[in-house]
Amino acid sequence: MRTYPFPLDLVRERSPERPVALVRPRSVSVAARWFRDNLNADVFYAVKANPSRWVIETLIEAGVTGFDVASLAEIELVRSVSADARLAFMHPVKSRGAITKAYFEHGVRTFSLDSHDELAKILDATGGARDLNLLVRMTVSADGAAYSLSGKFGVSPDHAPSLLLATRQAVVDGLMGVCFHVGSQCMRPSAYEAAMAQVGRAITRAGVFVDIVDVGGGFPSVYPGMVPPDMQEYADAIHRGFNEMPVSETTELWCEPGRALVAESSSVLCRVDLRKGDALYLNDGSYGSLFDATHSRWPFPTKLVRDGAASADLKPFRFYGPTCDSIDHMPGPFWLPADVQEGDFIEIGMLGAYGVAMSTGFNGYGEHDVAGVEDAPMASLYGLAPRSIPTVRTTAEEAARKVVRLSRPKGKAGQRKQRRR
Repeated sequence: MRTYPFPLDLVRERSPERPVALVRPRSVSVAARWFRDNLNADVFYAVKANPSRWVIETLIEAGVTGFDVASLAEIELVRSVSADARLAFMHPVKSRGAITKAYFEHGVRTFSLDSHDELAKILDATGGARDLNLLVRMTVSADGAAYSLSGKFGVSPDHAPSLLLATRQAVVDGLMGVCFHVGSQCMRPSAYEAAMAQVGRAITRAGVFVDIVDVGGGFPSVYPGMVPPDMQEYADAIHRGFNEMPVSETTELWCEPGRALVAESSSVLCRVDLRKGDALYLNDGSYGSLFDATHSRWPFPTKLVRDGAASADLKPFRFYGPTCDSIDHMPGPFWLPADVQEGDFIEIGMLGAYGVAMSTGFNGYGEHDVAGVEDAPMASLYGLAPRSIPTVRTTAEEAARKVVRLSRPKGKAGQRKQRRR
């Protein structure tokens, strides 16, 4: 992988035809060290966030050797990098063939489940193995998260005790535990503490001893309009929650960060192929690395990468991707110099998580080049850049902020005032 000091150096050298994933391995290393130094838990990287080989290699070099995998493809990817990595097959619904191959061919011993049927399937597919580590996925509140992940997987609190007991009885020489997910991009550290209290009540009702408490993922990153609390607040909340759970001193604490480890590490360099007023047509889009910009309408931070002067006046733009599908539209707003034009390059930041990982080959597009860059990310929770991304406001928005609004009296006093008008 070729590395450049700055994205502009790449543009000057070869003016790329395809979108380029600009990667910063140091950002991954710094984030990994933070988790290792500040959270008293075994770290399992959620491979789905960014399954790039360089990410796996960088994490292992930084001391993160545990991986949360959800498919045979992810298992094979990690195994191709490290034969000794700890793999946890944390998808609660797996095929029998995937379980069998994971156990017998790749040495996977840790599996999650959220039903009695899945428990029976795992036991059968592994030939009644005695060395299984089985974790029960539980449903918890997703308040404070940008994406709730509680609708598809997880056993409800009402049905959890019987499944916890059955799983405890199924484990022979391995470990039994619980896991949950507070939702992706969780902006409220207390959500972990609340979830752990909820899970703890289920453990008490079941009357079982658990060897593992896995708090899952959900650790956030920085995006425009979304600045999470300090990461230490998340670690403190998890430590408090763990201390209050009905567990012993030997119970292990696990976590599965994805976004928080890689979001800062990558951006995408796109080319403007056409401008129509405030609409820019790019060579990347929602079927490429901009899935969240379309479906969640996240206005990722942007920079113009041009070898020359640019207008100091910033304007809001919307993006269209290269495919023929009209859904390939990113409404933004994305703030760029007013004179942006066809042939310019734009860097879209904070796309290390669920960026290139979401790319498809639809309509013949979706392939990316990869290049390293040595500059800082556009924002950082780990001290590599400012913690927030400036939000640009229009003149109308600025005027609205200066308007003084008087509050109306509430209750009967407010009703009397309304009648007098």
